[in-house]
Amino acid sequence: QLQLMESGGGLVQPGGSLRLSCAASGLTLDRYAIGWFRQAPGKEREGVSCISSYDSSTVHADSAKGRFTISRDNAKNLVYLLMNNLKPEDTAVYYCAARLMYTDLHKVCEGYYGMDYWGKGTLVTVSS
Repeated sequence: QLQLMESGGGLVQPGGSLRLSCAASGLTLDRYAIGWFRQAPGKEREGVSCISSYDSSTVHADSAKGRFTISRDNAKNLVYLLMNNLKPEDTAVYYCAARLMYTDLHKVCEGYYGMDYWGKGTLVTVSS
């Protein structure tokens, strides 16, 4: 069964850090562009950070630039999202998703492409 699984969410104080992990069952992540998306209560889902399958280049939403880092560990078949200086507005369910065929990583993160696989999400709550 092909599936993605997120982990690492939790409660953190403003200014704190979390590292989310995206693991895969039945697929090799380095063949896919991987995106981290989030959905806050009452808001639409948005792309946060994405990493290319071709050269591991990355793109970030403006809200994530300078604070979030997306990376791969191909040996472990994992993708990470390191989130620093977290803010209350970062509170959301975070999902990882995979896309095999694409030409523009920005469009992956913008949701232009339908993603091939989604995880079930992990909740991040930033609160004092």
